[in-house]
Amino acid sequence: MEFTLGQIAAILGGKVEGDPNQKVGRLDKIQEGKSGGISFLANEKYEPFLYETKATAVIVSEDFNPSKSFSTTLIRVKDAYLGFTQLLEAYAQFSKAAKEGVEEPAYMDPSSSMGIKGYRGAFSYIGKNCTLGENVKIHPHAFIGDRVRIGTNTIIHPGAKICDDSVIGANCEIHPGAVIGSDGFGFAPQSDGTYKAIPQIGNVILEDFVSIGANTTVDCATMGSTIIKKGAKIDNQVQIAHNVIIGENTVIASQAGISGSTEIGKNCIIAGKAGIVGHIKIADNTTVGANTGVSKTIKEPGQTLFGYMGFEMKNFLKSYSIFKNLEGLEKRIKELEKKG
Repeated sequence: MEFTLGQIAAILGGKVEGDPNQKVGRLDKIQEGKSGGISFLANEKYEPFLYETKATAVIVSEDFNPSKSFSTTLIRVKDAYLGFTQLLEAYAQFSKAAKEGVEEPAYMDPSSSMGIKGYRGAFSYIGKNCTLGENVKIHPHAFIGDRVRIGTNTIIHPGAKICDDSVIGANCEIHPGAVIGSDGFGFAPQSDGTYKAIPQIGNVILEDFVSIGANTTVDCATMGSTIIKKGAKIDNQVQIAHNVIIGENTVIASQAGISGSTEIGKNCIIAGKAGIVGHIKIADNTTVGANTGVSKTIKEPGQTLFGYMGFEMKNFLKSYSIFKNLEGLEKRIKELEKKG
């Protein structure tokens, strides 16, 4: 796909300094820019590359003042980094929206329906009584079980699995290998030491604008629903157990694990490898640091938790200043005991 610089400036609300009819069809790093590509300059450390780049155009901020001559065309926007991000988003949307129709072989049960401008990739499977909205993209080898509902503009990437009765909102994105609606981890101990599986008869609900990363699993509820609310973003390789509720606009980084029936508030940040036990609540705007374990309900909003088990960050740092000196403190205590 190619776009004129004038079209790009219109998308970004910017101004072209040069010929707006020049065309670009590629996004480049400024240090690797070549003719036909567009880049951006937001960090002053990269300014020297502006005077060397072969990129057709470079996005810069309105207040940028070059110190040397250059050969590229500038597109001035309010914020260069934000502008390039918007361009990436627009490019991705154009790329994803380009696919329509059905590739063979692909299967959709006759009882299911799909809205206009949809796409079904080769070897994709859609089960019984499913309803898919307009402009839904089902990529190759994706699996959609029975009685699934998917909202408009949602993308299911290759190899993703959407199990029976799942409900996925509009403008969601499910990345490769993700599993939505797998059985929750429910087993009842028996008197002979064995475990009996507890049927998991609930479902998963993803509200609008939710993103699920590659190889992430979201388990269905034992009863009722596991719910990920509007705007939440889940990274790759995250485990979300049965009956969990994730609040609006909460983000969860890779390898975090959320145990069953826990409720996480809105606008929270859960960093990588964090572990959260089951049947607790975490207040809105909470940040859970990397490798942090949370074992009890967090009632006060806005806290930053750190350490294992996690406690308030300032208290952790104070304690850590003692932890790292324990060896020396022990030696001093023994010396004092000898003197005593």
